[in-house]
Amino acid sequence: MATPIIMPKFGQLTEESAIAKWFKHEGDKVAKGDILFLVETDKAVMDVESFEEGTLLKILVQPGVSVPVQSTVGFLGQPG
Repeated sequence: MATPIIMPKFGQLTEESAIAKWFKHEGDKVAKGDILFLVETDKAVMDVESFEEGTLLKILVQPGVSVPVQSTVGFLGQPG
């Protein structure tokens, strides 16, 4: 079963954010606590870590694209 990776909301006024860089690629193994990507908001740049372990199955949002907070940006799970 695939688990969605959600764009976090870092502040009450933050409505959208952009992924500046993915540190993992599709097919990479991910452990709890691994840094998945770097998020850029209008006020800060922050790392986002994984709360699950598995394989990065799919990246939906490429670097530089702004999406609403709470949007699905990728999927983590077991291959197949």
